[in-house]
Amino acid sequence: MTKQQYIEYLIATCGNYTCSNMSAHLDGAPGTSHDAISDYLRREKLTARGLWELVAPLIDDGPDSYLVLDDSVQNKQYSQHIELVRLQYSGAEHGLVRGIDIVNLLHTNGKEGGYYPIDYRIHDVDSDGKTKHDHFREMLIAAISDKRIQAKTVLFDAWYASVDNLKRIHRMGLFFVTTLKSNRLVSLSKESGYIHLQEIVWTDDLLQTGLLVKLKELPFLVRLFKIVVENGDIEWMITNKEIRLRSNGDPPSPICAQDVQKESAVRWQIEQMHRELKQLVGTEKCQCRKARSQRNHIACCYQAWLAIKVAAGKLGKTLYQAQGDLFRDYLREQLRKPTIQAYAG
Repeated sequence: MTKQQYIEYLIATCGNYTCSNMSAHLDGAPGTSHDAISDYLRREKLTARGLWELVAPLIDDGPDSYLVLDDSVQNKQYSQHIELVRLQYSGAEHGLVRGIDIVNLLHTNGKEGGYYPIDYRIHDVDSDGKTKHDHFREMLIAAISDKRIQAKTVLFDAWYASVDNLKRIHRMGLFFVTTLKSNRLVSLSKESGYIHLQEIVWTDDLLQTGLLVKLKELPFLVRLFKIVVENGDIEWMITNKEIRLRSNGDPPSPICAQDVQKESAVRWQIEQMHRELKQLVGTEKCQCRKARSQRNHIACCYQAWLAIKVAAGKLGKTLYQAQGDLFRDYLREQLRKPTIQAYAG
């Protein structure tokens, strides 16, 4: 049993990601029994470093690129005996579920399809004592100091917009664009003290230019924007980026509401990757109980996703289309000559 075999199984299987199913479809090849596959997953020690080594030559890096951080819960709500599983908040479920939480670091050039995961960490505070914020900062530091990433802008949502994270990014000489929870306090001047975001009076001009404010406990000023979306909901966004450098040769200009909305929209590429990992290669479908088996399965899932990503790029298709091509010949053959025909009575 090899890593290549397991990855290729993840790419080709249709919904069933169990060791039993893989073994059943290898027709008794040597070393591919259920026990052999299970032993492989327990024995190996695959890490995010292996993913980075494959991804490094593929990324389109530069100062105009982005680093995007977010986490994704692998739903295991019906599993009672799997290690690493704990009660987690899932955005997909809008509530608490039993699952395995993975904190991801994505690199993107900002263009459609130009994204690749460059690091990930499994949130398991019981084994390493680290919070998701600890993983956030460690991956960001490693990206700049070890991986030599040149991207200057970091994108993340309100969950990670803690004072410690914002200070770390600022001290590293990087820019951030993030959302804020509505209960955060800001100060417009030393005399006014701190007020809730909802208490600020916004003119049409301020909605475009934003407002320079001091976020409580943050030692530097940020620019705050009130973004009113189409359904009437309000998003609060902040950035430490005062000037937007134009890549098309135009002179720099003060950052405005449209700029932060455009850059914040890039963050949704990580949500797209989360869906692809779950739907195309089954990150949350492994039923192995041991933590090491789950970690190795997840590591192989990232590399299976990468294989589909590269193939899709060569074909000029989406990842879903590229994987769907694997089943097209089978469906055509079944439609021409069904193995099981319609019951006619």
